[in-house]
Amino acid sequence: MDEIARFNKERWEELAQAGVEYSRPFLELDESTAQKVFNPQDKLGDVTGKDVLCLAAGGGQQSVAFGLMGANVTVLDLSETQLQRDNEAAFHYGLNIETHQGDMRDLSRFEPNSFDLVWQAHSINFVPEVGEVFQQVARVLRDGGGYRLHCTNPFTHSILDEKWNGEGYLLKDAYADGEITYPDAHWDVEGYDGQNHRIVGPREFRHTLGTLVNGLIENGFTIDGLWEHTSNVANPVPGSWDHFKSIAAPWITFLSTHRSEDVH
Repeated sequence: MDEIARFNKERWEELAQAGVEYSRPFLELDESTAQKVFNPQDKLGDVTGKDVLCLAAGGGQQSVAFGLMGANVTVLDLSETQLQRDNEAAFHYGLNIETHQGDMRDLSRFEPNSFDLVWQAHSINFVPEVGEVFQQVARVLRDGGGYRLHCTNPFTHSILDEKWNGEGYLLKDAYADGEITYPDAHWDVEGYDGQNHRIVGPREFRHTLGTLVNGLIENGFTIDGLWEHTSNVANPVPGSWDHFKSIAAPWITFLSTHRSEDVH
């Protein structure tokens, strides 16, 4: 585990223990609601009996959703507390879920061709090089397996909704791969205790659209779909998060298929 992983692990332990929203298990799902939340484009097909890896996706949310949809679920996450949430949620639903603590850049504990689907929540922006992750994902996927990747939109990474200047949101940072820094490195977390906790956030990295698309292609992935996440709130107040999302999509999702013969 390198310095970046050690730092981000410490940050996620503190965030999860405080109760950041990504660490709060989903305890009111059924198969139908799980499908709506985690397969909104209806592109994953029937996952019953499929082997699914929830990559860097601890927290008791995605794992139990796929379990309720009938998949055989494995979770790998950097944070033991996040994995604890998965185990708590699995117990709640009576599901069997396999959990592993580790870095998304090293999937060597898994045999080649182990999974039919790798589902990666918003996490790849916490590592500096996407190619390391894509290569690992390609190795553990079976031929024809799917990879769903959710990440920060590189065009809007580091732009903040509070930076509304009356006419727009200012683009000011160079559009390039590299670490993102913010004027305030803290995350404001509403904890389980109902109180606000200011916690230093993990280190984040921008990956340009070219880096993401070409990295997928070079590792044998064919992109089947791309979705941008915006706001559907009518007439949002300028300077609000919903207004920002209506102008500049903060996240994108890729769905791709891996073919071993397509590796460049």
